[in-house]
Amino acid sequence: MGLAVEMRAGQVLLVLLAASVVMPAKDPLLNVCMDARHHKTKPGPEGMLYGQCAPWKDNACCTANTSSEAHRDQSYLYNFNWNHCGVMPPKCKRHFIQDMCLYECSPNLGPWIDQADSSWRRERILHVPLCKEDCEEWWEDCKDYVTCKENWHKGWNWATGTNRCPWGSMCRPFTQVFPSPKDLCEKIWSNSYKYTTERRGSGRLIQMWFDPVQGNPNVVVAKYYAWKKRSSPARMEDVTPETGRAACAVPRLTLLLALVLLTAGWGSYGWGSL
Repeated sequence: MGLAVEMRAGQVLLVLLAASVVMPAKDPLLNVCMDARHHKTKPGPEGMLYGQCAPWKDNACCTANTSSEAHRDQSYLYNFNWNHCGVMPPKCKRHFIQDMCLYECSPNLGPWIDQADSSWRRERILHVPLCKEDCEEWWEDCKDYVTCKENWHKGWNWATGTNRCPWGSMCRPFTQVFPSPKDLCEKIWSNSYKYTTERRGSGRLIQMWFDPVQGNPNVVVAKYYAWKKRSSPARMEDVTPETGRAACAVPRLTLLLALVLLTAGWGSYGWGSL
């Protein structure tokens, strides 16, 4: 009788462990949208996204209307005026549009979502590793433009309802405000991005530009950094209690149930064979 109970318990334990592998808990760092003004609550397919936002149409955190507005010189999204120091060249503007498409549409920024103390968003991205080419091409195509600010997130004059250069500031060449691609990528949006020396296709950085026909390379990158964030003891404090519980819920429940069954001698209650 004792041997039969142990065998049944072993079978149940194997079934439960297999279930925990087949049906893992959803990783809260993957395939998510940040809590911000124009983001959807969860990612999903969009029938048609406009222009440079189109690569995310199969799984996006933005709507078609948001993608269209992202291409306007001054849209209702943020009332932000790209032309605050004269007309921004098209070759430069396309990088800012691509930057906005990534921010609004990508569901692969979960490992870098951080809390934001702002009236228009509760979350932001911080230190997203951007590939070398994206930063360098952005800087190269914008170096002939002029601007009056290093940090475009704050400090503008909003008296007219749109961003204007602060009183007393001067419009200067991009190369003076941002001496290098690293300065541009890291400073312009309050460290939203982090300049890296890695190149496209390395699987270790986020790409603003990609060919959707080849698939979204940022999916694999997000998985890598989500794993890295969870496996690094030094960064465990970055994972909220809710996140930790969500990630471990199924394995803990499985082990607890198996332990109860093993210690309670459940076979003596007349349960049938599996």
